[in-house]
Amino acid sequence: MKRFSIGTAVVTAFAVLTLVGCNGGGGDKAPADGGKPGTGGKTAAAKFTIGMSQCNLGEPWRVQMNKDIEEAAKAHPEINIIYRDASNKSESQQAQVREFIQQRVNLIIISPKESRPLTKPVEEAMDLGIPVIVLDRAIEGDKYSCFIGGDNVKIGRELGKFMVKALGGKGNVIELKGLQTSVPGKDRHNGFMEGIKGSQIKIIFDADCQWLEPNAQKEMASALSRFPQIDAVYGHNDPSAHGAYQATVQEGKGREKTIKFFGVDALPTEGVKYVKDGVLTATFQYPTGGKEAIDAAILLLNKMSPDKKIVLGTKVFNKDTVAKGGEAL
Repeated sequence: MKRFSIGTAVVTAFAVLTLVGCNGGGGDKAPADGGKPGTGGKTAAAKFTIGMSQCNLGEPWRVQMNKDIEEAAKAHPEINIIYRDASNKSESQQAQVREFIQQRVNLIIISPKESRPLTKPVEEAMDLGIPVIVLDRAIEGDKYSCFIGGDNVKIGRELGKFMVKALGGKGNVIELKGLQTSVPGKDRHNGFMEGIKGSQIKIIFDADCQWLEPNAQKEMASALSRFPQIDAVYGHNDPSAHGAYQATVQEGKGREKTIKFFGVDALPTEGVKYVKDGVLTATFQYPTGGKEAIDAAILLLNKMSPDKKIVLGTKVFNKDTVAKGGEAL
């Protein structure tokens, strides 16, 4: 299988798919129910069926990922997408992948909750000749067709360096972590530690908030009651940073005016808006990869191969850069 760059081959692949209209793997066996993210897909002219397993739809960033996939798929009437929500349960996501295999879909897109539990089902699909695109969180090994995701170590490192400057090189920090059994959660912490290395910034409290705003709000309330001096909060995603801000406001002591809040994701309706509103000092973009997943899928369905690993870039949005669409790093 010849390997192609997405940027140079997807248009060709689209043209070939439209003309050829081949029907590999019996995609017409899979059900569909109207094309709404999280449920099913269009069927009118579909010649290929893609199964999309999202680890949860409780995080706005993941809802946006599904929307980005749906939007990109509009340009390709030859594909039908079945959406599944695993509700943050690895066991459910394992079952979804095996369901797709039984339905003989032509391709699977998966954004795993955890790496290890999803490795085996993905391998089973690959062994049966079903290409698999892995989004956001990598699985173990390299038995997949394409991985698409941001550089979480870089994001954590750049955020750490930015915080060092914002705090003048010293301060007490609360770290509200993403799921620590996931690669992004670990990488955002490790990168952050690299970014603050050599400074006098100290992490005085940390908690695994599993990416969820209510968890972050609860943990921040606990930290506020224990530590009279807090200079900054690092939320591994914007909902965590926002939850920390809300807890600080609710404390009623006005400390939200002296604590700097930093997040990751930079969705227009969340992180970017929070920066514009003065809630966050900065947010760092973590692209969903939805469009890139469809581009890679078109290549794979046309028997071409995208790059094995596609790393997406990041931007910082702060008071100086938010009006111009952020600053690329």
